[in-house]
Amino acid sequence: MIEVENLSKFYGPRLAVNNLNFTVSQGEVVGFLGPNGAGKTTTMNILCCILPASRGTARICGFDIFEQSMEIRKTIGYLPENPPVYLDMTVDDYLQFAAAVRGVAGKKIAAAADRALEKCGLKDVRRRLIGKLSKGYQQRVGLAQALIHDPKILILDEPTTGLDPLQIMEIRKLIQDLASSHTIILSSHILPEVSQICQRVVIINEGEIAAIDSLEGLTASLRKTERLRLRVRSANDDVLQSLKALEGTLSVQQEDDSAFIVESPLGSPFQDKVARLALDREWGIVELSSASMTLEDIFLKLTTEEKELAE
Repeated sequence: MIEVENLSKFYGPRLAVNNLNFTVSQGEVVGFLGPNGAGKTTTMNILCCILPASRGTARICGFDIFEQSMEIRKTIGYLPENPPVYLDMTVDDYLQFAAAVRGVAGKKIAAAADRALEKCGLKDVRRRLIGKLSKGYQQRVGLAQALIHDPKILILDEPTTGLDPLQIMEIRKLIQDLASSHTIILSSHILPEVSQICQRVVIINEGEIAAIDSLEGLTASLRKTERLRLRVRSANDDVLQSLKALEGTLSVQQEDDSAFIVESPLGSPFQDKVARLALDREWGIVELSSASMTLEDIFLKLTTEEKELAE
Protein backbone atom coordinates (compact mmCIF):
# COMPACT_ATOMS: atom_id res chain seq x y z
CA MET A 1 0.00 0.00 0.00
CA ILE A 2 2.93 2.33 0.76
CA GLU A 3 6.28 1.75 -0.95
CA VAL A 4 9.22 4.05 -0.21
CA GLU A 5 12.36 3.65 -2.32
CA ASN A 6 15.69 5.45 -1.83
CA LEU A 7 13.90 8.53 -0.54
CA SER A 8 16.12 11.53 0.27
CA LYS A 9 15.52 15.19 1.05
CA PHE A 10 18.00 18.08 1.11
CA TYR A 11 17.39 21.47 2.70
CA GLY A 12 20.12 23.40 0.93
CA PRO A 13 23.35 21.59 1.82
CA ARG A 14 21.78 19.73 4.78
CA LEU A 15 20.66 16.17 4.18
CA ALA A 16 17.50 15.75 6.29
CA VAL A 17 16.40 12.33 5.00
CA ASN A 18 18.88 9.88 3.52
CA ASN A 19 17.96 6.95 1.28
CA LEU A 20 14.90 5.62 3.13
CA ASN A 21 13.41 2.28 2.08
CA PHE A 22 10.34 0.72 3.71
CA THR A 23 6.87 -0.59 2.94
CA VAL A 24 3.54 -0.55 4.76
CA SER A 25 0.95 -3.20 3.94
CA GLN A 26 -2.81 -2.77 3.84
CA GLY A 27 -4.33 -2.81 7.33
CA GLU A 28 -1.01 -2.31 9.13
CA VAL A 29 -0.42 0.18 11.92
CA VAL A 30 3.22 1.27 11.80
CA GLY A 31 4.97 3.44 14.38
CA PHE A 32 7.44 6.01 13.05
CA LEU A 33 9.98 6.81 15.76
CA GLY A 34 13.08 8.94 16.11
CA PRO A 35 14.66 11.76 18.11
CA ASN A 36 13.72 15.37 17.39
CA GLY A 37 15.20 16.40 14.05
CA ALA A 38 15.58 12.81 12.86
CA GLY A 39 13.50 13.40 9.70
CA LYS A 40 10.12 11.94 10.71
CA THR A 41 7.96 14.95 9.87
CA THR A 42 9.89 15.60 6.65
CA THR A 43 9.21 12.02 5.53
CA MET A 44 5.53 12.32 6.39
CA ASN A 45 5.25 15.60 4.49
CA ILE A 46 6.82 13.96 1.43
CA LEU A 47 4.38 11.04 1.60
CA CYS A 48 1.50 13.52 1.86
CA CYS A 49 2.83 15.43 -1.19
CA ILE A 50 3.35 18.59 0.86
CA LEU A 51 7.12 18.56 0.21
CA PRO A 52 8.91 17.20 -2.86
CA ALA A 53 11.64 14.62 -2.41
CA SER A 54 15.13 15.52 -3.63
CA ARG A 55 15.69 12.02 -4.96
CA GLY A 56 14.11 8.60 -4.78
CA THR A 57 10.38 8.06 -4.87
CA ALA A 58 7.35 6.67 -3.07
CA ARG A 59 4.10 5.10 -4.23
CA ILE A 60 0.83 5.25 -2.31
CA CYS A 61 -1.77 2.70 -3.47
CA GLY A 62 0.20 2.49 -6.70
CA PHE A 63 0.25 6.28 -7.27
CA ASP A 64 3.60 8.04 -7.68
CA ILE A 65 4.28 11.04 -5.39
CA PHE A 66 5.72 13.06 -8.29
CA GLU A 67 3.37 12.18 -11.12
CA GLN A 68 0.05 11.55 -9.33
CA SER A 69 0.05 13.74 -6.22
CA MET A 70 -3.64 14.69 -6.57
CA GLU A 71 -4.67 11.04 -6.56
CA ILE A 72 -2.55 10.43 -3.47
CA ARG A 73 -4.19 13.33 -1.63
CA LYS A 74 -7.57 11.69 -2.19
CA THR A 75 -6.23 8.46 -0.69
CA ILE A 76 -4.67 9.75 2.53
CA GLY A 77 -5.81 11.66 5.59
CA TYR A 78 -3.15 13.69 7.36
CA LEU A 79 -3.09 15.04 10.92
CA PRO A 80 -0.01 17.25 11.48
CA GLU A 81 1.40 17.83 14.96
CA ASN A 82 -0.62 21.06 15.25
CA PRO A 83 -4.20 20.36 14.09
CA PRO A 84 -5.17 22.54 11.09
CA VAL A 85 -8.37 23.89 12.64
CA TYR A 86 -10.01 27.33 12.47
CA LEU A 87 -10.80 28.39 16.03
CA ASP A 88 -13.58 30.82 15.04
CA MET A 89 -15.61 28.15 13.21
CA THR A 90 -18.02 25.67 14.73
CA VAL A 91 -17.07 22.00 14.54
CA ASP A 92 -19.89 21.31 12.07
CA ASP A 93 -19.06 24.21 9.76
CA TYR A 94 -15.36 23.38 9.81
CA LEU A 95 -15.88 19.72 8.91
CA GLN A 96 -18.24 20.61 6.08
CA PHE A 97 -15.63 23.08 4.84
CA ALA A 98 -12.93 20.38 5.09
CA ALA A 99 -15.15 17.96 3.17
CA ALA A 100 -15.64 20.47 0.35
CA VAL A 101 -11.90 21.16 0.17
CA ARG A 102 -11.26 17.41 0.02
CA GLY A 103 -13.53 17.12 -3.00
CA VAL A 104 -16.50 15.39 -1.37
CA ALA A 105 -19.52 15.81 -3.63
CA GLY A 106 -21.95 18.54 -2.50
CA LYS A 107 -24.84 16.19 -1.72
CA LYS A 108 -22.56 13.94 0.37
CA ILE A 109 -20.90 16.65 2.50
CA ALA A 110 -23.43 16.57 5.36
CA ALA A 111 -23.30 12.77 5.53
CA ALA A 112 -19.48 12.84 5.50
CA ALA A 113 -19.46 15.34 8.38
CA ASP A 114 -21.94 13.22 10.37
CA ARG A 115 -19.80 10.13 9.85
CA ALA A 116 -16.63 11.90 11.03
CA LEU A 117 -18.46 13.37 14.04
CA GLU A 118 -19.67 9.91 15.01
CA LYS A 119 -16.27 8.23 14.63
CA CYS A 120 -14.47 10.90 16.64
CA GLY A 121 -17.05 11.33 19.39
CA LEU A 122 -17.86 14.93 18.49
CA LYS A 123 -21.65 14.89 18.10
CA ASP A 124 -22.26 16.61 21.43
CA VAL A 125 -20.01 19.56 20.52
CA ARG A 126 -20.84 19.91 16.82
CA ARG A 127 -22.41 23.38 17.26
CA ARG A 128 -19.63 24.77 19.47
CA LEU A 129 -16.77 27.03 18.38
CA ILE A 130 -13.55 25.07 18.03
CA GLY A 131 -11.69 27.76 19.97
CA LYS A 132 -13.91 27.07 22.99
CA LEU A 133 -13.09 23.36 23.06
CA SER A 134 -10.43 21.65 25.18
CA LYS A 135 -7.12 20.65 23.58
CA GLY A 136 -8.29 17.03 23.53
CA TYR A 137 -11.46 17.89 21.62
CA GLN A 138 -9.53 20.10 19.21
CA GLN A 139 -7.29 17.09 18.52
CA ARG A 140 -10.43 15.04 17.83
CA VAL A 141 -11.56 17.70 15.35
CA GLY A 142 -8.16 17.43 13.67
CA LEU A 143 -8.62 13.68 13.36
CA ALA A 144 -12.15 14.19 12.02
CA GLN A 145 -10.86 16.41 9.19
CA ALA A 146 -8.30 13.73 8.32
CA LEU A 147 -11.15 11.19 8.09
CA ILE A 148 -13.71 13.39 6.36
CA HIS A 149 -13.18 11.95 2.86
CA ASP A 150 -12.97 8.33 4.13
CA PRO A 151 -9.31 7.78 3.16
CA LYS A 152 -7.66 4.36 3.02
CA ILE A 153 -4.54 5.63 4.80
CA LEU A 154 -4.09 7.85 7.87
CA ILE A 155 -0.79 9.60 8.59
CA LEU A 156 -0.74 10.97 12.14
CA ASP A 157 2.15 13.14 13.35
CA GLU A 158 2.38 13.26 17.17
CA PRO A 159 -1.43 13.04 17.65
CA THR A 160 -1.27 13.23 21.46
CA THR A 161 1.25 16.07 21.88
CA GLY A 162 0.28 18.50 24.63
CA LEU A 163 -2.64 16.46 25.96
CA ASP A 164 -3.22 15.51 29.58
CA PRO A 165 -3.17 11.80 30.58
CA LEU A 166 -6.96 11.38 30.27
CA GLN A 167 -7.01 13.04 26.83
CA ILE A 168 -4.10 10.84 25.73
CA MET A 169 -6.07 7.73 26.70
CA GLU A 170 -9.12 8.97 24.78
CA ILE A 171 -7.16 9.74 21.59
CA ARG A 172 -5.25 6.45 21.88
CA LYS A 173 -8.54 4.53 22.12
CA LEU A 174 -9.86 6.45 19.11
CA ILE A 175 -6.78 5.54 17.04
CA GLN A 176 -7.10 1.88 18.08
CA ASP A 177 -10.71 1.92 16.86
CA LEU A 178 -9.67 3.50 13.56
CA ALA A 179 -6.97 0.87 13.07
CA SER A 180 -9.62 -1.75 12.34
CA SER A 181 -10.56 -0.03 9.08
CA HIS A 182 -7.52 2.05 8.04
CA THR A 183 -3.83 1.66 7.32
CA ILE A 184 -2.03 3.99 9.75
CA ILE A 185 1.43 5.53 10.08
CA LEU A 186 1.77 7.00 13.56
CA SER A 187 4.60 9.21 14.79
CA SER A 188 4.84 9.56 18.57
CA HIS A 189 7.29 10.37 21.35
CA ILE A 190 5.20 8.31 23.79
CA LEU A 191 6.83 4.92 23.37
CA PRO A 192 4.31 2.87 25.41
CA GLU A 193 1.63 4.31 23.11
CA VAL A 194 3.43 2.92 20.06
CA SER A 195 3.90 -0.45 21.79
CA GLN A 196 0.15 -0.71 22.44
CA ILE A 197 -1.10 0.46 19.05
CA CYS A 198 1.48 -0.45 16.40
CA GLN A 199 2.28 -3.81 14.81
CA ARG A 200 5.68 -2.70 13.49
CA VAL A 201 8.04 0.20 14.10
CA VAL A 202 10.34 2.16 11.80
CA ILE A 203 13.10 3.80 13.84
CA ILE A 204 14.83 6.70 12.08
CA ASN A 205 17.94 8.45 13.37
CA GLU A 206 19.79 11.36 11.75
CA GLY A 207 17.76 10.93 8.58
CA GLU A 208 18.50 7.22 8.16
CA ILE A 209 16.57 4.09 9.08
CA ALA A 210 18.09 2.43 12.14
CA ALA A 211 15.65 -0.51 12.27
CA ILE A 212 12.34 -1.84 10.92
CA ASP A 213 10.59 -4.73 12.63
CA SER A 214 7.98 -5.78 15.15
CA LEU A 215 8.81 -5.16 18.80
CA GLU A 216 9.40 -8.90 19.22
CA GLY A 217 11.70 -9.01 16.20
CA LEU A 218 13.73 -6.03 17.36
CA THR A 219 14.05 -7.52 20.83
CA ALA A 220 15.33 -10.82 19.42
CA SER A 221 17.86 -9.16 17.09
CA LEU A 222 19.26 -6.80 19.74
CA ARG A 223 19.21 -9.10 22.75
CA LYS A 224 22.78 -9.95 23.72
CA THR A 225 22.11 -10.82 27.37
CA GLU A 226 19.52 -12.53 29.55
CA ARG A 227 17.50 -10.09 31.67
CA LEU A 228 15.73 -11.16 34.86
CA ARG A 229 13.36 -9.15 37.02
CA LEU A 230 13.59 -9.92 40.73
CA ARG A 231 11.07 -8.40 43.13
CA VAL A 232 11.46 -9.10 46.85
CA ARG A 233 9.51 -8.34 50.02
CA SER A 234 12.39 -7.04 52.12
CA ALA A 235 14.78 -5.03 49.96
CA ASN A 236 17.83 -3.37 51.52
CA ASP A 237 21.34 -2.37 50.48
CA ASP A 238 22.43 -5.99 50.84
CA VAL A 239 20.17 -7.05 47.93
CA LEU A 240 21.79 -4.74 45.39
CA GLN A 241 25.35 -5.49 46.50
CA SER A 242 24.76 -9.25 46.68
CA LEU A 243 23.30 -9.35 43.17
CA LYS A 244 26.24 -7.38 41.82
CA ALA A 245 28.68 -9.80 43.48
CA LEU A 246 26.89 -12.93 42.19
CA GLU A 247 29.03 -14.89 39.73
CA GLY A 248 27.79 -14.31 36.19
CA THR A 249 26.17 -10.92 36.85
CA LEU A 250 26.89 -8.40 34.07
CA SER A 251 24.84 -5.52 35.48
CA VAL A 252 22.10 -4.75 38.01
CA GLN A 253 19.55 -1.95 37.69
CA GLN A 254 17.20 -1.10 40.54
CA GLU A 255 13.75 -0.36 39.11
CA ASP A 256 12.11 0.70 42.38
CA ASP A 257 12.40 0.02 46.12
CA SER A 258 11.85 -3.72 45.74
CA ALA A 259 12.54 -4.64 42.09
CA PHE A 260 15.83 -5.24 40.28
CA ILE A 261 16.78 -6.02 36.66
CA VAL A 262 19.77 -8.39 36.52
CA GLU A 263 21.65 -9.06 33.27
CA SER A 264 23.73 -12.17 32.60
CA PRO A 265 25.27 -13.86 29.52
CA LEU A 266 22.87 -15.50 27.07
CA GLY A 267 22.21 -19.17 27.74
CA SER A 268 23.49 -19.19 31.31
CA PRO A 269 21.44 -20.98 34.05
CA PHE A 270 21.35 -17.71 35.96
CA GLN A 271 17.75 -17.75 37.16
CA ASP A 272 18.51 -20.71 39.47
CA LYS A 273 21.46 -18.84 40.99
CA VAL A 274 19.36 -15.75 41.68
CA ALA A 275 16.56 -17.85 43.21
CA ARG A 276 19.00 -19.73 45.43
CA LEU A 277 20.62 -16.48 46.60
CA ALA A 278 17.24 -14.91 47.42
CA LEU A 279 16.15 -17.99 49.39
CA ASP A 280 19.43 -18.23 51.31
CA ARG A 281 19.25 -14.54 52.27
CA GLU A 282 15.52 -14.80 53.06
CA TRP A 283 14.61 -11.80 50.92
CA GLY A 284 11.17 -13.20 50.11
CA ILE A 285 10.69 -13.68 46.38
CA VAL A 286 7.61 -11.87 45.07
CA GLU A 287 8.55 -12.16 41.37
CA LEU A 288 11.37 -13.77 39.41
CA SER A 289 10.74 -13.62 35.68
CA SER A 290 12.33 -12.91 32.33
CA ALA A 291 12.41 -9.18 31.55
CA SER A 292 12.11 -8.44 27.85
CA MET A 293 13.49 -5.26 26.31
CA THR A 294 11.00 -2.42 26.21
CA LEU A 295 10.55 -0.19 23.19
CA GLU A 296 12.33 2.51 25.18
CA ASP A 297 15.33 0.19 25.66
CA ILE A 298 15.40 -0.56 21.93
CA PHE A 299 14.97 3.08 20.95
CA LEU A 300 17.82 4.26 23.18
CA LYS A 301 20.09 1.45 22.03
CA LEU A 302 19.57 2.22 18.36
CA THR A 303 19.69 6.02 18.61
CA THR A 304 22.40 6.52 21.24
CA GLU A 305 24.48 3.44 21.99
CA GLU A 306 24.99 2.44 18.35
CA LYS A 307 25.94 6.01 17.49
CA GLU A 308 28.48 6.08 20.33
CA LEU A 309 29.99 2.81 19.11
CA ALA A 310 30.31 4.22 15.57
CA GLU A 311 32.18 7.22 16.91
